[in-house]
Amino acid sequence: MQIGRFAGIVASIALLASLAAARPAAAAPGLTVGAVEDEVRASTLAEAEAKIAQLRLAGFRAVRIESIWAPGQTQPTPEELSVLQSVSSAGQMEGVRIIVTVTQKGSKTTPLTDEAQGQFASYAAAIVRETKVRSIIVGNEPNLNLFWLPQFNLDGSDAAGHAYMSLLASTYDAIKAVDPDTTVYGGAISPRGTDKPQGIRPTHSPTTFIHDLGTAYRASGRTKPIMDALAIHVYEDTSSLPPTVAHPNSTSIAIADYDKLVALLGQAFDGTAQAGSTLPILYGEYGVETQIPANKASLYTGTEPTTTKPTTETTQASYYQQALAMAFCRPTVDGIMMLHTIDEPALDRWQSGLFYADGTPKSSLPAVRAALNRTAGGSIAHCPGVQLPVHATSVRFAGRAAAKRGEFRASFSCDLDCVYQVRVVKVSTGVTKMIRSGRAAVGQAVQVQFAPHHLGPGE
Repeated sequence: MQIGRFAGIVASIALLASLAAARPAAAAPGLTVGAVEDEVRASTLAEAEAKIAQLRLAGFRAVRIESIWAPGQTQPTPEELSVLQSVSSAGQMEGVRIIVTVTQKGSKTTPLTDEAQGQFASYAAAIVRETKVRSIIVGNEPNLNLFWLPQFNLDGSDAAGHAYMSLLASTYDAIKAVDPDTTVYGGAISPRGTDKPQGIRPTHSPTTFIHDLGTAYRASGRTKPIMDALAIHVYEDTSSLPPTVAHPNSTSIAIADYDKLVALLGQAFDGTAQAGSTLPILYGEYGVETQIPANKASLYTGTEPTTTKPTTETTQASYYQQALAMAFCRPTVDGIMMLHTIDEPALDRWQSGLFYADGTPKSSLPAVRAALNRTAGGSIAHCPGVQLPVHATSVRFAGRAAAKRGEFRASFSCDLDCVYQVRVVKVSTGVTKMIRSGRAAVGQAVQVQFAPHHLGPGE
């Protein structure tokens, strides 16, 4: 409660967050809601700011971009550094958190040797040193042979989990030496894999990969963490399935498999220097592809894979709303990133954006934007058990001179979606003389002004 006292009068602001749940420590009171979108990459600050401002208007508070490492590099090229500096500065100006995934282009350049892993780690650390980026994801889907080889040794035992653990440890140490407060995300794990070393496409399921990562960590004897949080991609099997579909009888992991994921992390790391069952989780990619209407078909090329099963824009909006609400109520989940804001024009890629390939909005945009805003504001869902405390910020009351004239004004904003009550109380009697109530969104500037009212003796 915020209180202002003026010559026997008390003006107070009382706040109550609406429909809020407990959240882990994060960059903001609510869930971090962002987009995976390299379209915001720009070499000039003005261009980057314009792109990020549009993303912010769509409701996103964070964006993840990639920076590609190549063998031999120990820092980004001047051109790449210019892009990263522009994007990170623009993000700071627009209040949008910038997360950078540092990864190799594909499995042909997997950093396996000590020398290559040292170069990769130096490259990631240079981004933190030379830009305003303070969130780094190490690698991309190392449980898939598309991005990491080998996945298995010749005898069928794990190779990827052990090698990736070594890279993650080296990169963690290099980044923390530059800035201990930078958040290092490990994993960026794909939600599915075959666990068949002799298969046509040898890959690890997330279940097996997390186990192997933990085994490698314990065997290393390391006494420091290797990550501050885990990133995992949580796509459903097809875009036609809602995020409520769980996989209790398989090794896949999606949003509805939260309890399974937490248990796996506990088994892998609990009892070591690396947090396990309490480790913060970033849902690093989630997307629902939509059907392309006939009047937009000319914008796209190629053929949609039969396995995608795109859905309607109405269903996309519903699935995104459900995903946000589910993520919000997960105690250790600190963010969710949507892939993308803008469709990719190639139909064998992703048409999961809220805008068509030409930049015009889909009909799903208003509903998703509202859900993003409510998630950031802490009111997307009611999570049984607890509520977030809400605080008034930028509070100002009318001065003493105005109070003596019977003019009572207050201005403030809430750090979460809130319901508020402003009261004017006579100190001598404790009687409330005036009261005003309302609702406000997170960050919304609220101004309350009562009609002139003279509080004479005895009032």
